[in-house]
Amino acid sequence: MMTKKCTAVLSVLALCSVLMTGCGSKIPANTVNSIADLNGKKIGVQKGTTADTLAGDIENAEPQRYVKAADGVQALEQGVIDAVIADLETANTFLETHPGIRILDEAFAEEEYAIAVGKNNTELQKELNSALMQLFVDGTLGTIKSNYEGDEKGQHPYVPKTDVKRDKGKLYMATNAEFPPYEWREGEDIVGFDVDMMNAVCDYLGYELQISDLAFEAVIPNVENGIADVGVAGLSVTDERKEHVLFTNVYATTHQVVIVRSN
Repeated sequence: MMTKKCTAVLSVLALCSVLMTGCGSKIPANTVNSIADLNGKKIGVQKGTTADTLAGDIENAEPQRYVKAADGVQALEQGVIDAVIADLETANTFLETHPGIRILDEAFAEEEYAIAVGKNNTELQKELNSALMQLFVDGTLGTIKSNYEGDEKGQHPYVPKTDVKRDKGKLYMATNAEFPPYEWREGEDIVGFDVDMMNAVCDYLGYELQISDLAFEAVIPNVENGIADVGVAGLSVTDERKEHVLFTNVYATTHQVVIVRSN
């Protein structure tokens, strides 16, 4: 004969089972199949990015701002928000580890990435432009890019040169290591396309690269105030940012995309 205690335990277990099943079924089906569908939706963005600006311009949308773009993707999977806006390359890295999401075919306008320098640092701007041009002409930038996308991904890691005379001292770079494949952390190391590019720039110019990992919205102010020499964090060239810093020539182009749940 079943005791009252056993009956109570089974009832609690049954209730837990129902609740767990209910929680699993509460994730809503995707309703965003075009940019037009973002009207009135909750949209995840990384705080301070151009995606943040785009989301704010969408009619009746509710931007949900995260310190890390990855946190927005997690919220999307959990059904907390309806979509995430991010740049294409970053979105593709999320697809590799989040099978429950997809990218809409429709994309926002093209963006250009450049290195930020202080308003009064035109000499450094010229130096960096010279280095970027050389790295483009000799194929170094193309090789670095191929290490992070395409069929040769992972096959061409950039190794900083050891025989360079670094007589120009240290070059302080502000970044936000939450933006793969441009910059992210592997253990204690900050790695990615931007890091490899700046190591190549410093090899060419004779600097010793020093990297500081900051919140994204702190990168431009650190450059503007002279705390960092350069800001390199997948920074899109915008009129608003030009009011605070100078930009080098463009080193990469991309566009923003919309990430949604697969189902």
